[in-house]
Amino acid sequence: MQKLATIEIRKQYLHFSAAHFTVFSATERERLHGHNWRVAALITGPIGDDGLCFDYAEYKAILKKICAEHDEYMLLPEYSPHLEISADDQHYYVVHHTSRMTFLKSDTLLLPVRNITIEELAHYLLHRLLAHDEQLTKHQVSRLQVEVSSGSDQWAHSVWPASL
Repeated sequence: MQKLATIEIRKQYLHFSAAHFTVFSATERERLHGHNWRVAALITGPIGDDGLCFDYAEYKAILKKICAEHDEYMLLPEYSPHLEISADDQHYYVVHHTSRMTFLKSDTLLLPVRNITIEELAHYLLHRLLAHDEQLTKHQVSRLQVEVSSGSDQWAHSVWPASL
């Protein structure tokens, strides 16, 4: 019987600061504000003959890079059903209900999500980590969970393979 272990990677440096607003409906949204988003991962794989699942540093480096790629940006949801987003060479123009907002492209990330929430970010970041399939295959990862927090007591979890 193969022994499995789940390694939890929850480092102080796995975070990014970013602005956003949550859209509640076609007429309601939050005001623009920011968070220090925290990121963690739980990775399950077999314990090798050396007593290790894998080199943790590989996954810490991947997560650190993903966090750095999102740090100090305005995050916009590309697939929001309640936002109209257009662009020119330098700007994104966002219309919600009666508001029109302008954001510099150089300060903004347009993410493939429906809303900028911890739920959507957990799912999005899980898929960013799953894109590193060479490491996951090499380490025979059988389960991966990514967690995102917008505050110390508020976390969302996204799991692969999905199960409920």
